[in-house]
Amino acid sequence: MKLFRGALLFVVCTMWGCVTKADSMNTGPIRVTTESGVVIGEVSDGIRIFKGIPYAAPPVRELRWAPPKPPVKWAGERKAIAFGAACTQPDFSALASAKPVGKALSAKGYDLWVGVPSAPGSSEDCLFLNVWAPSRAGRAPVMVFVHGGGGSGAIPYWDGSAFARDGVILITFNYRNFTLGKFAHPALTKAVGSNEPLARFDLMDQIAALRWVRNNIAEFGGDPGNVTLFGQSAGGAATIQLLTVPAAHRLFHKAIIESGNGWWAPFDQKTYEKIGSLLANQAGLPGAEATVEQLRALPPDAMPWIGSFNFDGRLVPESPTEAIAAGRAADVPLMIGWNSNDGSSLRYGLSEIVENASPAVKAAYAPLGESGDDLAHAMYTDSHVAAPARWIAERTAGGKPTYLYQFSYVRVTDRAKTRGASHGAELPYVFDSWSKFAPTLTLTDEERSVTRTIHSCWVSFAKTGKPHCEGAPEWPRFSSGDDRLMDFDISAKVKQHVRKAQLDAQIAAMHDTIAAQKRSLSELANTLEKMLPGAL
Repeated sequence: MKLFRGALLFVVCTMWGCVTKADSMNTGPIRVTTESGVVIGEVSDGIRIFKGIPYAAPPVRELRWAPPKPPVKWAGERKAIAFGAACTQPDFSALASAKPVGKALSAKGYDLWVGVPSAPGSSEDCLFLNVWAPSRAGRAPVMVFVHGGGGSGAIPYWDGSAFARDGVILITFNYRNFTLGKFAHPALTKAVGSNEPLARFDLMDQIAALRWVRNNIAEFGGDPGNVTLFGQSAGGAATIQLLTVPAAHRLFHKAIIESGNGWWAPFDQKTYEKIGSLLANQAGLPGAEATVEQLRALPPDAMPWIGSFNFDGRLVPESPTEAIAAGRAADVPLMIGWNSNDGSSLRYGLSEIVENASPAVKAAYAPLGESGDDLAHAMYTDSHVAAPARWIAERTAGGKPTYLYQFSYVRVTDRAKTRGASHGAELPYVFDSWSKFAPTLTLTDEERSVTRTIHSCWVSFAKTGKPHCEGAPEWPRFSSGDDRLMDFDISAKVKQHVRKAQLDAQIAAMHDTIAAQKRSLSELANTLEKMLPGAL
């Protein structure tokens, strides 16, 4: 993104924080004082933009696989006009190249990448966040977005300009992921106190970012008492988990979950330490006997990359699914939903989706007349995100309002070549970010209308806790009795009993789905035990 130029003319401190004459002219730099020091951002078109602000100390050397520490304070002023590095992650382009480097293994409950190098430009020094704020914000509502697996808070899809234009402060941030964000080992457990959190460094980073927001956002014109946490895909799953983590409660006040998996059979801490020992063995270390110093001296991509879930019994006291079932999730206004073809994210065998379905589940899909890959994608969409979303809505509807949705809209140019709205397709509509990631694209009137409708839902929910959607009927809060949701298609409509037979069947088979994940996780341990160090 282009850097904006201009000179600071003078500073005036008001109830909105410190603003500059350049601010009123819609161009130039602007200062804000945070707990760690002064940051200088820029103003463009009435939007104040700050990039690459550290919200925690760099998690390097002795802080690798350690809870995030407060950011190091700086003297003077720090420029906040460039995004910070993305957190270390696999180079997926190398895996997908004409001559693939490495190998991917995926199944229910985990992903594993072996022999894949780190993505160019990614770094362990990555705990940065970005702020888009209205120029004259005064106790503005705040939205904090958790990106999905891989990537960073800098991706143009979730540029926050449109939210800031509409009176909402939007924050994106980076967090440790894959093996550097989810890792356990006996040596790491022995090295910390009996009450210190373990393994889930991704969640620790997310909580640290929310604490930074609580402590600093008023200086940017935001209301620390009106924070909406939202995420998509793995970010949606993280949002579900944060609803069940006591340390995160009261750091946010509303939540939005977009296509987040809601049913888990996570590793317990002991099993996760075994997995970590096997990963260390792949890097040439003596497995469970490796020391903390040896682990932290490894190159970041020395071990296979893993994407999975666990609970440590400390930070995460129990499986989020168990917590939600027992009514122990945070009681906040909630929007939750899925895309009609979230099955596009399927990364393992299509045939096994159908083959492993119970007779009752298969019977529920028979009236649809689907077969082959179409049936597998439909089943995966429902079991992975749609049925869990409705199940979560049923468990939370008795408290603060819950609003259920399905995103079905497909652009005219794509309708002949897709099964429905693919995984992540809602993002440019939610963020109204078309001009940022596709500046040469000309939207149709229909696409602009759908964008206005969906973006306004998210904005109004952040402001009031109730989604008011431009050009759409009133969105009723969910209740099990009438099972209504908002379907976002060419026009938004309230629908009742969407895919009821199929979702009912998947919810009834929920424990079978979780059991299948557990079997898959056992297979992961067996796979790692059979591998030789460095083998593919």
